[in-house]
Amino acid sequence: MTYYVDPERDQFEAFKELPRDKPITMLNMLRFRDKAQYEDGRDATGAAAYAAYGRESGPIFGRVGGKILWRGNPEVMLIGPGDKRWDLVFCAWYPTASAFLEMVTDPDYRLAVKHRQAAVLDSRLIRMSEISGGQGFAD
Repeated sequence: MTYYVDPERDQFEAFKELPRDKPITMLNMLRFRDKAQYEDGRDATGAAAYAAYGRESGPIFGRVGGKILWRGNPEVMLIGPGDKRWDLVFCAWYPTASAFLEMVTDPDYRLAVKHRQAAVLDSRLIRMSEISGGQGFAD
């Protein structure tokens, strides 16, 4: 099974090629390790390591104008592989894609991300742009 924690270079380059001056929402889907995998061997659960990531990266996220729009605990996979499980799903909003890039290149963020890498077994991170108008699913 293939797991995803960090973006591949070509994915990050594709992100950077999209407009940077518009608001974006990032859909985050996370599966935590039972036991975090820190390089220094410290003992923590994946959930505890992710909480440390949140504490350390949160001020940077706020400084660039980020906001959590929604978060929840997945309960059942209604459509999709029944063996796929997520521990946390949330939508993070940024005023611009440049704000997201500012966050992930901040020196303090780069230190905090070690907690995310130790915590996460598998993840999906999807950049989304806003669609205006319409009240239905497809209009």
